Amino acid sequence: MSDEPASNRPPRTPRTPRARRGSFPKVIGLLALVGAVLFGLLPAGTTTAAAEPAAQPAAESAERAESAERAASDEVRPLAPASFTHPGVLVSQSQLDFVRARVQAGEQPWAAAFDQMMASPFADQNRQPRPRAVVECGSYSNPNHGCTDEREDAIAAYTNALAWYLTQDARYAEKAIQLMDAWSAVITDHTNSNAPLQTGWAGASWARAAELVKHTYGDWPGAGAFADMLRNVYLPEVIGGSHSNGNWELTMMEAAVGIAVFLDDAGAYDQAMSRFLNRVPAFIYLESDGALPRTVPGSGLDTPQEIVNYWHGQSTFVNGVTQETCRDFTHTGYGLASIANVAETSRIQGEDLYTGHVGERLRHGLGLQTRYEREAPPSWLCGGDITRGLGPVTEVGFNAMGNRLGHAMTNTQAYTESTRPQGSNWLFVAWGTLTHANQLN
Repeated sequence: MSDEPASNRPPRTPRTPRARRGSFPKVIGLLALVGAVLFGLLPAGTTTAAAEPAAQPAAESAERAESAERAASDEVRPLAPASFTHPGVLVSQSQLDFVRARVQAGEQPWAAAFDQMMASPFADQNRQPRPRAVVECGSYSNPNHGCTDEREDAIAAYTNALAWYLTQDARYAEKAIQLMDAWSAVITDHTNSNAPLQTGWAGASWARAAELVKHTYGDWPGAGAFADMLRNVYLPEVIGGSHSNGNWELTMMEAAVGIAVFLDDAGAYDQAMSRFLNRVPAFIYLESDGALPRTVPGSGLDTPQEIVNYWHGQSTFVNGVTQETCRDFTHTGYGLASIANVAETSRIQGEDLYTGHVGERLRHGLGLQTRYEREAPPSWLCGGDITRGLGPVTEVGFNAMGNRLGHAMTNTQAYTESTRPQGSNWLFVAWGTLTHANQLN
């Protein structure tokens, strides 16, 4: 198992909770402004900025700096829609209908992808859930107390939810419900060093499964209890992010976004999307970033050497190189998959991130990694020594950037088509060819 060691985390800077920052000075300033206006002490046209205290508290200054950096991003942070689209976590109703028609007609690559999914242990109708109250996951799955069970039950729930919709056989929906109800009745916490990553992996799959069952099957008495589980056990663990390697936080934000959609929680959606848009530029480099990659506010990366070290020794930066390219392509693939999955959910919810810098970074990231998955790397890339193993992670991103938007992606296309049908990585990626191959909906 390739769980990430906690030792890879750079130092984390503690933050003051956002809700408490600078609240008292702002209240005093506002009262002073109101009094000044009432008594005619301010000239016409004076704005509310005049009421701000001249010297901001340190926490308020840090918040302003972070806000300024966010405002300088390539695109405006998307807000939650006025009402969420359901089903709307990774796959939409029209996408599901497209796939079902292709599978029923026996068309490729969907028919082979469907057969692959149905032959997997995740679709086994004899599967029994293995919940536990506390899932304890250490680095490299040591200890592994329920970690594998949780991830695989979550993927199995998503697998059965897809099988239900594509076959309209209620047995699969009931199996997904059995798995979800078993865990929501028991789990209370995730512990040890890999708890944030584990919660992200399982949470991403749980959200997809729950969204499909609730909004396409409907007969689920335990839906409220499952929502409580996601709200109280999973969302608090992932919503705050992590200053560890990029794939951690990107997967955590994928889980947070999916959970927010399922819960119709606009505040959580905005918070997760804001963090996601800060992390993507710090994971995939574009030459427009300048001489060095961007960093996430509060990451503790202050010098060029610290940044190079965080990028696993890579000091030559070109379009598409990622923060984990020189670690290995497997962990890089996790990050690329989550970027595509969040962008896909965002598009379904009405904000197309593929057309901005997120899509551009994803396109170049997929292109560089798929190129050197198939050919020898140059000496400037990781000293000419890379560790391959990208995995089944390209279908969603390639479909969006190559098929839907029409970008030439020769390397990504060659890799994607040669690895079809892309199935599951047994962590959180599952059935990309089935759901997103040649998908224009």
